[in-house]
Amino acid sequence: MKILIVRPDGIGDLVASLPLAMQIRQLMPNAQIGFLVNPTVAPVLENHPDIDFIKTIKLTTPLKERIEAFSKDIDATIFLKPFKELMWAAFLARTPIRIATGYRLRSLLANRRIYEHRSDCKKHEAEYNLSLIKGLGITPAQFVPPKLVMTASELNAGQQLWKSTDKTRIIIHPGGISTRHWQPTHYLNLALNLVDKGYSVIFTGSEQERIDFAQETLIDKTTSPDITNLMGQLSIRNLMAVIATGQVLVSGSTGPAHLAAALDTLTVSLFDPRRSSLPIRWQPLGLGVLLRPDVPTCEKCIGIACAYWDCLDRIKVSDVATQITQLVQNPQRTSDLQIIDI
Repeated sequence: MKILIVRPDGIGDLVASLPLAMQIRQLMPNAQIGFLVNPTVAPVLENHPDIDFIKTIKLTTPLKERIEAFSKDIDATIFLKPFKELMWAAFLARTPIRIATGYRLRSLLANRRIYEHRSDCKKHEAEYNLSLIKGLGITPAQFVPPKLVMTASELNAGQQLWKSTDKTRIIIHPGGISTRHWQPTHYLNLALNLVDKGYSVIFTGSEQERIDFAQETLIDKTTSPDITNLMGQLSIRNLMAVIATGQVLVSGSTGPAHLAAALDTLTVSLFDPRRSSLPIRWQPLGLGVLLRPDVPTCEKCIGIACAYWDCLDRIKVSDVATQITQLVQNPQRTSDLQIIDI
Protein backbone atom coordinates (compact mmCIF):
# COMPACT_ATOMS: atom_id res chain seq x y z
CA MET A 1 0.00 0.00 0.00
CA LYS A 2 1.19 3.50 -0.86
CA ILE A 3 0.10 5.93 1.86
CA LEU A 4 0.24 9.73 1.68
CA ILE A 5 0.13 11.76 4.91
CA VAL A 6 -1.06 15.33 4.28
CA ARG A 7 0.13 18.20 6.51
CA PRO A 8 1.04 21.28 4.40
CA ASP A 9 1.38 23.89 7.14
CA GLY A 10 3.87 24.70 9.92
CA ILE A 11 7.02 23.10 11.33
CA GLY A 12 5.48 22.15 14.66
CA ASP A 13 2.44 20.63 12.95
CA LEU A 14 4.72 18.57 10.73
CA VAL A 15 6.85 17.30 13.63
CA ALA A 16 3.66 16.27 15.43
CA SER A 17 2.75 14.08 12.45
CA LEU A 18 5.86 11.91 12.69
CA PRO A 19 4.55 9.43 15.30
CA LEU A 20 1.85 8.45 12.78
CA ALA A 21 4.47 7.63 10.16
CA MET A 22 6.54 5.75 12.73
CA GLN A 23 3.61 3.53 13.68
CA ILE A 24 2.57 2.87 10.10
CA ARG A 25 6.15 1.71 9.48
CA GLN A 26 5.99 -0.49 12.58
CA LEU A 27 2.55 -1.99 11.94
CA MET A 28 2.62 -2.05 8.12
CA PRO A 29 6.31 -2.66 7.32
CA ASN A 30 5.69 -3.22 3.61
CA ALA A 31 3.82 0.04 3.08
CA GLN A 32 5.34 2.99 1.21
CA ILE A 33 4.93 6.09 3.36
CA GLY A 34 4.97 9.59 1.93
CA PHE A 35 4.19 13.14 3.01
CA LEU A 36 2.50 15.99 1.17
CA VAL A 37 3.86 19.16 2.76
CA ASN A 38 4.57 22.84 2.22
CA PRO A 39 7.84 23.21 0.25
CA THR A 40 9.23 25.60 2.86
CA VAL A 41 9.16 23.02 5.66
CA ALA A 42 9.79 19.86 3.59
CA PRO A 43 13.53 19.72 4.51
CA VAL A 44 12.56 18.85 8.09
CA LEU A 45 11.70 15.35 6.85
CA GLU A 46 15.00 14.62 5.10
CA ASN A 47 16.77 11.35 6.02
CA HIS A 48 13.89 10.14 8.19
CA PRO A 49 13.86 6.31 8.18
CA ASP A 50 10.05 6.09 8.23
CA ILE A 51 9.50 8.26 5.14
CA ASP A 52 9.90 6.84 1.64
CA PHE A 53 8.93 9.86 -0.45
CA ILE A 54 8.06 13.54 -0.05
CA LYS A 55 5.75 15.64 -2.21
CA THR A 56 5.33 19.39 -1.86
CA ILE A 57 2.33 21.57 -2.53
CA LYS A 58 0.81 24.95 -1.75
CA LEU A 59 -2.89 25.55 -1.16
CA THR A 60 -2.76 28.05 -4.02
CA THR A 61 -1.50 25.41 -6.48
CA PRO A 62 -3.84 25.02 -9.50
CA LEU A 63 -6.45 22.29 -9.16
CA LYS A 64 -4.95 20.11 -11.92
CA GLU A 65 -1.62 19.93 -10.07
CA ARG A 66 -3.37 19.26 -6.78
CA ILE A 67 -5.19 16.32 -8.33
CA GLU A 68 -1.90 14.99 -9.72
CA ALA A 69 -0.45 14.99 -6.19
CA PHE A 70 -2.99 12.33 -5.22
CA SER A 71 -2.61 10.29 -8.39
CA LYS A 72 0.18 7.90 -9.37
CA ASP A 73 -0.85 4.84 -7.38
CA ILE A 74 -1.65 6.55 -4.06
CA ASP A 75 -3.80 3.98 -2.23
CA ALA A 76 -4.59 5.93 0.94
CA THR A 77 -4.48 9.56 1.95
CA ILE A 78 -4.54 10.69 5.59
CA PHE A 79 -5.57 14.31 6.13
CA LEU A 80 -4.18 15.39 9.49
CA LYS A 81 -5.91 18.74 8.95
CA PRO A 82 -8.87 18.77 6.55
CA PHE A 83 -7.86 21.45 4.05
CA LYS A 84 -10.83 21.53 1.68
CA GLU A 85 -8.64 22.45 -1.31
CA LEU A 86 -6.68 19.21 -0.91
CA MET A 87 -9.55 16.97 0.17
CA TRP A 88 -11.46 18.03 -2.95
CA ALA A 89 -8.42 17.22 -5.10
CA ALA A 90 -8.08 13.75 -3.55
CA PHE A 91 -11.79 13.15 -4.12
CA LEU A 92 -11.46 14.10 -7.80
CA ALA A 93 -8.33 11.94 -8.09
CA ARG A 94 -10.43 9.02 -6.81
CA THR A 95 -7.92 8.05 -4.17
CA PRO A 96 -9.34 4.74 -2.86
CA ILE A 97 -8.96 5.51 0.87
CA ARG A 98 -9.40 9.07 2.16
CA ILE A 99 -9.11 9.40 5.94
CA ALA A 100 -10.01 12.56 7.87
CA THR A 101 -11.82 13.89 10.91
CA GLY A 102 -15.58 13.37 10.74
CA TYR A 103 -16.94 16.55 12.24
CA ARG A 104 -16.80 19.06 9.36
CA LEU A 105 -18.88 19.50 6.23
CA ARG A 106 -15.79 18.88 4.10
CA SER A 107 -15.46 15.52 5.87
CA LEU A 108 -18.01 14.26 3.34
CA LEU A 109 -15.10 14.21 0.86
CA ALA A 110 -13.46 11.49 3.01
CA ASN A 111 -14.68 7.91 2.99
CA ARG A 112 -13.17 6.88 6.31
CA ARG A 113 -13.83 9.27 9.18
CA ILE A 114 -12.46 9.45 12.71
CA TYR A 115 -14.67 11.29 15.18
CA GLU A 116 -12.65 13.35 17.65
CA HIS A 117 -12.96 17.02 18.58
CA ARG A 118 -9.39 18.35 18.72
CA SER A 119 -10.72 21.59 20.18
CA ASP A 120 -11.46 19.66 23.37
CA CYS A 121 -7.67 19.60 23.94
CA LYS A 122 -7.79 16.32 25.83
CA LYS A 123 -4.48 15.05 24.43
CA HIS A 124 -1.50 16.14 22.36
CA GLU A 125 -1.78 17.05 18.67
CA ALA A 126 0.58 14.16 17.86
CA GLU A 127 -1.80 11.73 19.60
CA TYR A 128 -4.78 13.14 17.71
CA ASN A 129 -2.81 12.57 14.51
CA LEU A 130 -2.02 9.02 15.53
CA SER A 131 -5.73 8.28 16.06
CA LEU A 132 -6.24 8.61 12.30
CA ILE A 133 -4.35 5.36 11.81
CA LYS A 134 -7.63 3.68 12.70
CA GLY A 135 -8.80 4.62 9.21
CA LEU A 136 -6.35 2.02 7.88
CA GLY A 137 -8.02 -0.62 10.04
CA ILE A 138 -5.19 -0.51 12.58
CA THR A 139 -5.32 -0.05 16.34
CA PRO A 140 -2.63 2.42 17.48
CA ALA A 141 0.24 0.95 19.48
CA GLN A 142 1.87 2.70 22.44
CA PHE A 143 2.60 6.33 21.64
CA VAL A 144 6.24 7.20 20.92
CA PRO A 145 7.32 10.87 20.67
CA PRO A 146 8.68 12.15 17.34
CA LYS A 147 12.36 11.99 16.46
CA LEU A 148 14.33 13.71 13.71
CA VAL A 149 17.53 12.62 12.00
CA MET A 150 20.67 14.66 11.26
CA THR A 151 23.73 13.54 9.29
CA ALA A 152 27.25 13.71 10.67
CA SER A 153 28.17 16.41 8.16
CA GLU A 154 25.17 18.52 9.20
CA LEU A 155 26.09 18.22 12.85
CA ASN A 156 29.67 19.18 12.07
CA ALA A 157 28.40 22.26 10.20
CA GLY A 158 26.25 23.11 13.20
CA GLN A 159 29.25 22.86 15.50
CA GLN A 160 31.13 25.33 13.33
CA LEU A 161 28.46 27.99 13.85
CA TRP A 162 29.16 28.10 17.58
CA LYS A 163 32.05 30.43 18.38
CA SER A 164 32.80 28.69 21.65
CA THR A 165 33.14 24.94 22.08
CA ASP A 166 33.73 24.91 25.84
CA LYS A 167 30.71 26.93 27.01
CA THR A 168 27.10 25.90 27.54
CA ARG A 169 25.22 26.66 24.33
CA ILE A 170 21.81 28.35 24.42
CA ILE A 171 19.64 28.98 21.36
CA ILE A 172 17.13 31.83 21.65
CA HIS A 173 14.31 31.95 19.09
CA PRO A 174 12.20 35.06 19.75
CA GLY A 175 9.77 34.70 16.84
CA GLY A 176 6.75 32.64 15.93
CA ILE A 177 3.59 33.00 13.90
CA SER A 178 0.55 31.74 15.79
CA THR A 179 1.31 32.69 19.38
CA ARG A 180 1.75 35.76 21.51
CA HIS A 181 5.35 36.84 22.09
CA TRP A 182 7.46 37.71 25.07
CA GLN A 183 8.87 41.22 24.59
CA PRO A 184 11.95 41.29 22.31
CA THR A 185 13.86 43.31 24.91
CA HIS A 186 13.30 40.48 27.39
CA TYR A 187 14.94 38.02 25.01
CA LEU A 188 17.94 40.31 24.51
CA ASN A 189 18.27 40.91 28.26
CA LEU A 190 18.06 37.16 28.80
CA ALA A 191 20.95 36.68 26.37
CA LEU A 192 23.04 39.27 28.22
CA ASN A 193 22.18 37.60 31.52
CA LEU A 194 23.25 34.20 30.20
CA VAL A 195 26.52 35.56 28.80
CA ASP A 196 27.29 37.00 32.24
CA LYS A 197 26.84 33.46 33.60
CA GLY A 198 29.43 32.16 31.12
CA TYR A 199 27.09 30.78 28.43
CA SER A 200 27.25 31.14 24.66
CA VAL A 201 24.09 32.32 22.86
CA ILE A 202 22.85 32.11 19.27
CA PHE A 203 19.73 33.95 18.10
CA THR A 204 17.68 32.25 15.36
CA GLY A 205 14.68 33.29 13.29
CA SER A 206 13.53 34.27 9.84
CA GLU A 207 14.62 37.35 7.92
CA GLN A 208 11.39 39.15 8.79
CA GLU A 209 11.82 38.20 12.44
CA ARG A 210 15.36 39.59 12.27
CA ILE A 211 14.05 42.91 10.98
CA ASP A 212 11.29 43.09 13.58
CA PHE A 213 13.64 42.10 16.42
CA ALA A 214 16.25 44.66 15.42
CA GLN A 215 13.63 47.41 15.39
CA GLU A 216 12.61 46.58 18.97
CA THR A 217 16.06 46.01 20.48
CA LEU A 218 19.66 47.12 20.29
CA ILE A 219 20.89 43.71 19.17
CA ASP A 220 22.77 45.17 16.18
CA LYS A 221 24.81 47.23 18.64
CA THR A 222 25.43 44.33 21.03
CA THR A 223 29.13 43.47 20.80
CA SER A 224 29.46 40.51 23.15
CA PRO A 225 31.63 37.83 21.50
CA ASP A 226 29.40 35.19 23.07
CA ILE A 227 26.22 36.39 21.34
CA THR A 228 25.79 35.46 17.67
CA ASN A 229 22.81 36.70 15.68
CA LEU A 230 21.98 34.19 12.92
CA MET A 231 18.43 35.40 12.35
CA GLY A 232 17.67 35.37 8.64
CA GLN A 233 20.83 33.42 7.80
CA LEU A 234 19.90 29.77 8.30
CA SER A 235 18.14 27.21 6.16
CA ILE A 236 15.84 24.85 8.03
CA ARG A 237 18.47 22.10 8.07
CA ASN A 238 21.08 24.59 9.32
CA LEU A 239 18.65 25.68 12.03
CA MET A 240 18.17 22.05 13.02
CA ALA A 241 21.95 21.59 13.14
CA VAL A 242 22.37 24.60 15.43
CA ILE A 243 19.61 23.29 17.69
CA ALA A 244 21.00 19.75 17.72
CA THR A 245 24.46 21.00 18.76
CA GLY A 246 23.12 23.30 21.48
CA GLN A 247 22.10 22.43 25.03
CA VAL A 248 18.90 24.45 25.53
CA LEU A 249 16.47 26.21 23.19
CA VAL A 250 14.39 29.11 24.55
CA SER A 251 11.30 30.15 22.60
CA GLY A 252 7.58 30.66 22.62
CA SER A 253 5.14 28.00 21.44
CA THR A 254 6.62 27.70 17.97
CA GLY A 255 8.09 25.20 15.50
CA PRO A 256 11.73 25.28 16.66
CA ALA A 257 10.66 24.13 20.13
CA HIS A 258 9.24 20.97 18.55
CA LEU A 259 12.38 20.55 16.45
CA ALA A 260 14.47 20.78 19.62
CA ALA A 261 12.40 18.17 21.46
CA ALA A 262 12.66 15.80 18.48
CA LEU A 263 16.43 16.37 18.37
CA ASP A 264 16.87 15.65 22.11
CA THR A 265 17.74 19.25 22.95
CA LEU A 266 16.32 20.67 26.18
CA THR A 267 13.59 23.29 25.82
CA VAL A 268 12.41 26.27 27.85
CA SER A 269 9.08 27.31 26.34
CA LEU A 270 6.97 30.38 27.14
CA PHE A 271 3.28 29.69 26.52
CA ASP A 272 0.51 32.27 26.55
CA PRO A 273 -2.74 31.41 28.43
CA ARG A 274 -5.07 31.06 25.43
CA ARG A 275 -7.06 27.86 25.17
CA SER A 276 -5.64 27.30 21.68
CA SER A 277 -2.15 27.21 23.24
CA LEU A 278 -2.85 24.73 26.03
CA PRO A 279 0.26 22.67 26.80
CA ILE A 280 -1.64 19.39 26.83
CA ARG A 281 -2.11 19.80 23.08
CA TRP A 282 0.96 21.77 21.98
CA GLN A 283 3.85 21.25 24.42
CA PRO A 284 7.20 20.09 23.01
CA LEU A 285 7.47 16.32 23.49
CA GLY A 286 10.88 16.23 25.15
CA LEU A 287 12.75 17.19 28.30
CA GLY A 288 12.62 20.73 29.58
CA VAL A 289 10.39 23.33 31.19
CA LEU A 290 7.25 25.08 30.00
CA LEU A 291 6.47 28.41 31.67
CA ARG A 292 2.97 29.92 31.71
CA PRO A 293 1.76 33.13 33.32
CA ASP A 294 -0.38 32.37 36.38
CA VAL A 295 -3.54 33.93 34.96
CA PRO A 296 -6.90 32.48 33.83
CA THR A 297 -7.07 30.58 30.54
CA CYS A 298 -8.78 32.67 27.85
CA GLU A 299 -10.55 31.80 24.61
CA LYS A 300 -8.77 34.48 22.57
CA CYS A 301 -6.54 37.49 23.12
CA ILE A 302 -8.44 40.81 23.32
CA GLY A 303 -5.31 42.85 23.93
CA ILE A 304 -5.28 45.85 26.24
CA ALA A 305 -8.97 45.39 27.08
CA CYS A 306 -8.01 42.31 29.11
CA ALA A 307 -7.09 42.69 32.78
CA TYR A 308 -4.21 40.29 32.08
CA TRP A 309 -3.10 41.82 28.77
CA ASP A 310 0.51 41.80 29.98
CA CYS A 311 0.28 38.08 30.78
CA LEU A 312 3.50 36.87 29.14
CA ASP A 313 5.50 39.81 30.42
CA ARG A 314 4.70 38.70 33.96
CA ILE A 315 7.34 36.06 33.33
CA LYS A 316 10.59 37.77 34.29
CA VAL A 317 13.98 37.45 32.65
CA SER A 318 15.36 36.18 35.95
CA ASP A 319 12.67 33.45 36.04
CA VAL A 320 13.71 32.14 32.64
CA ALA A 321 17.43 32.42 33.40
CA THR A 322 16.95 30.43 36.60
CA GLN A 323 15.13 27.63 34.79
CA ILE A 324 17.87 27.45 32.15
CA THR A 325 20.57 27.22 34.80
CA GLN A 326 18.71 24.48 36.65
CA LEU A 327 18.25 22.49 33.44
CA VAL A 328 21.92 22.83 32.51
CA GLN A 329 23.04 21.73 35.94
CA ASN A 330 20.65 18.79 36.11
CA PRO A 331 19.21 17.98 32.67
CA GLN A 332 17.77 14.64 33.79
CA ARG A 333 15.91 15.99 36.81
CA THR A 334 12.64 14.82 35.28
CA SER A 335 11.56 12.22 32.73
CA ASP A 336 8.96 14.62 31.33
CA LEU A 337 8.61 18.27 30.48
CA GLN A 338 7.68 20.29 33.56
CA ILE A 339 4.88 22.84 33.37
CA ILE A 340 5.28 25.77 35.75
CA ASP A 341 2.84 28.64 36.29
CA ILE A 342 4.67 31.83 37.21
